[in-house]
Amino acid sequence: MLERLRRLFKNEEQNEFDDGYLFVPESEINEELKSNIVKLETLGEECSIVLQRIYANRFESQGKQNLRIWVCRDIDGDEIEGLASENCLEKEYHSQIAIDYDGPKFDDDFYAYAIDLWYYFGGYFKGSGTLYDLSKNNLKDDIEAVLKTLLK
Repeated sequence: MLERLRRLFKNEEQNEFDDGYLFVPESEINEELKSNIVKLETLGEECSIVLQRIYANRFESQGKQNLRIWVCRDIDGDEIEGLASENCLEKEYHSQIAIDYDGPKFDDDFYAYAIDLWYYFGGYFKGSGTLYDLSKNNLKDDIEAVLKTLLK
């Protein structure tokens, strides 16, 4: 499915995102895509656990306590208890890898950093989405690059 989407968007230059994300039109939002989003979020959770374990001490040595890396989900900006990747086809669903810690940060954002995974934005009758493109990106490497930047 993702490969088919990638080929579709490569042929439609206006739909390809240069920053490693795929534009997903309403017509491509279906159960097969849902399965791929669930897999992407599961991969994000696995990478988060491993990298949090590896980097926690490095952050603490710089006074950045309680490093937390997790898959954060919300609908229209509201983090709802019990929201899971199974809800990913609800309009305004947004998932991201959130990175945060206690201590000084670069700016006053809600988290120290976040990497978007999936966002299904909808209008009144139809919507579209943006999806992190695993064919162009390596999620573990991207998270690790952010962690190294936050340690500088």
